[in-house]
Amino acid sequence: MSEINVTPFVDVMLVLLIVFMVTAPLLTVGIPVDLPKVKASALTDQKDPLEITVKIGGEVYLGESKVELENLIARLNAITELNKEARIYVRGDRVVAYGRIMEIMSLVNSAGYIKVALVTQNPNEN
Repeated sequence: MSEINVTPFVDVMLVLLIVFMVTAPLLTVGIPVDLPKVKASALTDQKDPLEITVKIGGEVYLGESKVELENLIARLNAITELNKEARIYVRGDRVVAYGRIMEIMSLVNSAGYIKVALVTQNPNEN
């Protein structure tokens, strides 16, 4: 009787498992920005927050999709289903003007969202 040798199959599957375990955390951030580095404690929250990203050119992204500033609140309301307790993170490139970031935060805050926070990078991280 001949038997199938499953050792190569198991080896390939273990290599694929390791590759996916290493690359999965790298897929969480969609829009690359150069965050400012500050010393602050990290927020701990079980729910995934919504992210508003402001790139160098001033483009605004909600999650990974580009959105016009006039449509930002309507899209937020649709995604959060009018849950004003939803946590919203604003990520801005460090060379974007402070006024542009504050304009977006003010717009979100004036729409009734109270849990709006800025995202920064720890100076000890690369």
